[in-house]
Amino acid sequence: MSLAFNKVGLIGKPHHSGANQTLLSLYQFLQQQGLSVYVEERVAQSLPIAGAEVLDLVTLGKTCDLAIVVGGDGNMLGAARILARFDVAVLGVNRGNLGFLTDLAPESFAEPLTEVLAGNFVTEKRNLLEIAVHRHGSVKSSNSAVNEAVLHADKVAHMIEFEAYINNEFVYSQRSDGLIISTPTGSTAYSLSGGGPILTPDLDAMSLVPMFPHTLSSRPLVVSGNSEIRLKVAETNDAHLQISCDSHVILAVMPGDDITIRKHPNPLRLVHPPGYSYYHVLRNKLGWGSKLY
Repeated sequence: MSLAFNKVGLIGKPHHSGANQTLLSLYQFLQQQGLSVYVEERVAQSLPIAGAEVLDLVTLGKTCDLAIVVGGDGNMLGAARILARFDVAVLGVNRGNLGFLTDLAPESFAEPLTEVLAGNFVTEKRNLLEIAVHRHGSVKSSNSAVNEAVLHADKVAHMIEFEAYINNEFVYSQRSDGLIISTPTGSTAYSLSGGGPILTPDLDAMSLVPMFPHTLSSRPLVVSGNSEIRLKVAETNDAHLQISCDSHVILAVMPGDDITIRKHPNPLRLVHPPGYSYYHVLRNKLGWGSKLY
């Protein structure tokens, strides 16, 4: 049987006993299929696999045509920010809590994974954000995000002031605890808890969700995914500010800085087993009602 993928990389939650057990089972299963299997270097340190081919995450992305991430959505987000640079398919095995991005169950991965390896899968392109902090006309720092970029103070419940522009057109000034700029993937994450809309993954869009705005007229705004969003931080802010990318990477922001957020040129290529339904995931994870009849 010819397989859709030949080189498979394994990525996971380091030093997590449950994830390690699943990674070991996956390694043995993939080798039995005659595939070339590579293990990400941080995971390899805690896995008892003699003679495993070990690669760093960047080299793994360049080498493999399928990457399997074992863990929760946080592990998937961390890997995805790197893997999106390469044309590698990404599949998740859930060893976390919610698991919006991780499809396969660790105790029953063999059958759906066999289907995926045989070429029977659903592909989704998920847009990422590209974030840059500008100071005095030059870029001071930049990074990417799968879910969201959040402008906020480093203190809890501290009001900040900023202006928002879309494609260089002034939209509003705002006094709030911050602003969440979300992808469709991130619309079921932090943005959702802030009252933002759920955007289906096939939408080429971004949402702007105010955090505790000091006016009742502030509402979430959905814009084209091809827009450039620019946030101009007021000089009058007295707190240390920051941009959080997926709640993981922190970029420092000073009063007077400009932050630009746009669609990353490289989308993440997610693969799902046959029968995948985004709405089934929403019903399952958010506890929505089942059919009446």
